[in-house]
Amino acid sequence: MTDTANIDSTDQVIAELGDWLSSNWDPDLTVGAWWERLGLACWSAPTLPANAYGRGLSRNDAVRVAQEIDRFGALGAPAGLGLLLAAPTIATHGTQEQIDTFVRDIVTGQKSWCQLFSEPAAGSDLAGLQTRAIRDGDEWIVNGQKVWTSGGQHANLGMLMARTNPEVPKHQGITYFAIEMIQPGVEIRPLKEMTGRALFNEVFMTDARVANDALIGGENNGWAVANTTLANERAGLGSGGGSGAGGAALPGTVGGALDGRAGDFASVKGGKKSNGSAKSKKGGGDAAMVQALAGGTKLLVDLAKSNGTAADPKVRQGLAQLYTWGELGRFNGLRLKAAKASGSDIPGMPNISKLSMSHIMRLSRDLGLQISGAAGMLHGYNQKDREAVAAATGNPLVGFVTEMAMFAQAPSIYGGTDQVQRNIIGERVLGLPKEPNNDRTTPFSELPKNV
Repeated sequence: MTDTANIDSTDQVIAELGDWLSSNWDPDLTVGAWWERLGLACWSAPTLPANAYGRGLSRNDAVRVAQEIDRFGALGAPAGLGLLLAAPTIATHGTQEQIDTFVRDIVTGQKSWCQLFSEPAAGSDLAGLQTRAIRDGDEWIVNGQKVWTSGGQHANLGMLMARTNPEVPKHQGITYFAIEMIQPGVEIRPLKEMTGRALFNEVFMTDARVANDALIGGENNGWAVANTTLANERAGLGSGGGSGAGGAALPGTVGGALDGRAGDFASVKGGKKSNGSAKSKKGGGDAAMVQALAGGTKLLVDLAKSNGTAADPKVRQGLAQLYTWGELGRFNGLRLKAAKASGSDIPGMPNISKLSMSHIMRLSRDLGLQISGAAGMLHGYNQKDREAVAAATGNPLVGFVTEMAMFAQAPSIYGGTDQVQRNIIGERVLGLPKEPNNDRTTPFSELPKNV
């Protein structure tokens, strides 16, 4: 009975969305105007609660909403780390005033976000971060360095974890801020990867400032707030969780898409992008690449069909395995939805989803290179070279396969390494003993530092 009720409820939501799109989608609106319409109608981030411009839907139902918007041919929500991480975190820990300030600008695409967590000496041991924030009247002065900052070059704001009290144990002296990225004292340097792109950055903060009213969740309570961000990251980037990759249009004032025509960035009915949409904004190639990586199974099926390897039994078996892992992620999402509908939960599911996605990416890497054969040894490190590889092989999908193969090492690291996920499952879900240490009782200032 419960499952039937959930299906009926989901179908009603999709029917309501279809009616709304028929009345409201206008391809001649600017991207900014369309996103404002979509966000204020609570369709941009439907998993958020009603007081945070959402509808309280499950993640699986939100995926259905995104698919319906795409199927209709409208421009999807202003995706990215604002929608994936900042909005649910602020909705959970922020005041209503902060929700109305920050979340509204996220769901309407007016501001884009990045995540300022990892540091050169604080990656897996995130609580060992050394970026300092010192109170100065109604502001805080921030000094420190962050690294592996996705989308920092396009961001208006950053989710900043900074140490505000070094005289207490390290998890207790951290505060979570929403910091303006476009200000004196914030320097962003791209990190070029072996793929040839620069999706990540390092960020240097020298006497940067953040307002006290941009402090989220209370002073020195940043570790609890950050855990909400990390849980959303693992669930969103994990198997069956959707994607934070976003669409062809970048949100925020830096991306340059807000004044563009919405129809130029939208899908046409049938799921293909309108002509030129991926090239008509700054950074479009990177967004298109990440989207392709997120849809790896279909990409590999298309490649296998195009070069004749779809008849190879080993390739077919690999594609079936890849599809099965994707379905397992989807079913886990449905299990979680049913559990929450009955008032319970499935502990560790975000961590399991994250581990599953790491496995899927490794499987995609190996299978993609197997399907590509000798062409898998060719890779273009810039747009000109990518076009040359496509021309030489006669198949534009080969470049995505080699890029996916190089990128496949990243998912097992970002969002918390696979080893960290296993530790969390072992300690917090299975109740296994933690390794002995004194970092929960010793002041941070007295702990040995990673240098």
